[in-house]
Amino acid sequence: MNRTDDLNKWKRAVELAMQELIDSSEMPKRLRDAMAYSLEAGGKRIRPALVYAVLETYGMSLERGREVAASLEMVHTYSLIHDDLPAMDDDDLRRGRPTNHRQFDEATAILAGDALLTDAFRILTQMPLSALDIVEIIRIFGLAAGSSGMVGGQLDDMLAEKRNDVTLEELQSIHERKTGALLVYALEAGAILAGASVEDRMHLKQFGRHLGIAFQIQDDILDVVGDEETIGKRVGSDELNDKTTYPKLLGLEGAKQALDQEVEAAQAAIESLSVPAPLLLEMLSFVVKRNH
Repeated sequence: MNRTDDLNKWKRAVELAMQELIDSSEMPKRLRDAMAYSLEAGGKRIRPALVYAVLETYGMSLERGREVAASLEMVHTYSLIHDDLPAMDDDDLRRGRPTNHRQFDEATAILAGDALLTDAFRILTQMPLSALDIVEIIRIFGLAAGSSGMVGGQLDDMLAEKRNDVTLEELQSIHERKTGALLVYALEAGAILAGASVEDRMHLKQFGRHLGIAFQIQDDILDVVGDEETIGKRVGSDELNDKTTYPKLLGLEGAKQALDQEVEAAQAAIESLSVPAPLLLEMLSFVVKRNH
């Protein structure tokens, strides 16, 4: 596998799918412009890439994952738009450009996020699957994105910023929901799309859980040792904002050891699959070796 070529291929696939699906809906021009502004802002597209990696692992075409990949990135994008709002993180820049509410206005940004979230679930009804599989994918998407998943994790993360007694178990629970839930969903939905066995679906979920924690630990490590220009934010911002992180609780070397443990567990889950999965192992390598 050429990791860069595959990632670029998957990025192009999801970006084309999002554009087609958004353009096929009738909506006010300003709303479309605001939605497109954030969807086109770039990013690594890791979540849809995982969907596509699972499909290719089982010999399925990328087109089969069109709606799942697009809707997943739409929900991720909505969460970023809302995170940036003054009531949340109050950020002026996202990926080097003005945040949505700075480019447009707060009300438009809120509605753009609302539209991305709502349209994502509508899009899933268009999947070329059985009614049972469509309902199951929508069900697990709601769990991953909603109050018991990403949104609940985001709230607990906000509350934890005001405390200095957050435990490792609490930190892990926050990130399993805030960051990990959509990663697990990407793999589980990919398994359903690919017709994978119940056992393989379980192993893919386990892989996703360990991948999500590894993703966050690497983020925390980069905030300590990363290059500011590369990661796009001030190194040490977590410490400056007194955020509870893996290096803060475990020390830098302890965080690196925890990362290694998560990687080993993720590898074991992949090796338990009924089919070889070099693409997923490469995605794991990309997540833990990235520099931004």
